[in-house]
Amino acid sequence: MSDTNSLANKTVVVLGGSAGIGLATAKAAAAEGAKVIIVSSNQQRINKALEQLPQGSAGYAVDLSKEENIKNFFEKIGQLDHLVYTAGENLQLGVVETLDLEKSRDFFNLRYWSALAAVKHASGRINAGGSITLTSGSGGIRPQKGWVIAASICTMMEGLTRALAVELAPTRVNCVMPGFVKTELWGNVPEADREAMFKSAADMLLVKHVAEPEEIAQGYLYLIKQSYSTGQSIVIDGGGVLS
Repeated sequence: MSDTNSLANKTVVVLGGSAGIGLATAKAAAAEGAKVIIVSSNQQRINKALEQLPQGSAGYAVDLSKEENIKNFFEKIGQLDHLVYTAGENLQLGVVETLDLEKSRDFFNLRYWSALAAVKHASGRINAGGSITLTSGSGGIRPQKGWVIAASICTMMEGLTRALAVELAPTRVNCVMPGFVKTELWGNVPEADREAMFKSAADMLLVKHVAEPEEIAQGYLYLIKQSYSTGQSIVIDGGGVLS
């Protein structure tokens, strides 16, 4: 048995790692001895995140919407052990009759195409025993009204995960599918409305609470360390798809 399930001295790169689930995953990996590199588009957020990570962690401001930027980033950092992709903006939901199709295409750029670009330019630099963990969402399994675009992206990420697992083997490729999570993506909702929304969601969930980012981060950590899992998408949603 190899030591691939140990993160000591392993390099873990988290794209979208300055806040929310990405930062929580970076913290969890660092707590187990990993050297963490976080990436987001905003240098101020990176600086703030690095204050919460151990000495030796690194952060880069990269506009992930451009493939050339992603290519240059991976050329700069060199070899790595584990890639985690959590980057994404808050999806705007809307019913199909009123969808702006041109604007809707934009939502695929950061969540799907940039994730694929990251894999394209990182995969050849991943050390033996390494992994790639992508991000989808439970909305692909149980979409609500207005979730046409969101559910489509989620489902695409699941298919991408399976295809990459076959193509990039023996590098492991998996995906986390979070449900409702308390992150900065809800920051544009007034606090009173946000708390009411969380309470309503918690009442419907089987576990009776909305997830904190740290709970979801444990799923990424599991897939990074689980040396016998590949091509899998794991749902972490408090029982949302069953309720």
